Amino acid sequence: QVQLVESGGGLVQPGGSLRLSCEASGFTLSTYSIGWFRQSPGKEREGVLCISGSDYKLYYLDSVKGRFTISRDNAKNTVYLQMNNLEPEDTATYYCAAQTYCSRSTTAYILWGRGTQVTVSS
Repeated sequence: QVQLVESGGGLVQPGGSLRLSCEASGFTLSTYSIGWFRQSPGKEREGVLCISGSDYKLYYLDSVKGRFTISRDNAKNTVYLQMNNLEPEDTATYYCAAQTYCSRSTTAYILWGRGTQVTVSS
């Protein structure tokens, strides 16, 4: 079955860290660009970061620069989102999505995971 599965979310205090994983099954992740998006209640889904098939990295949110990084492990067919110095404003459901190119537009992506919840609160 072709799918993306996110994991690694949870409750963390402000200033803490989490590493989200996006594991692919049924296809080879290395040939695709993977975008991370997030959505808070009442808000539109927004692009956070993307890593291309050639490992070029694009930031879509200025607020995460210097705090979030994206990487991939092709042997594990997995892309990671490392989130450091988390802020309450980062609270959202985080989704990964696949396409052959990076885009900040949600409509560009052909496959989505179901998301993982990240809550930043003291």
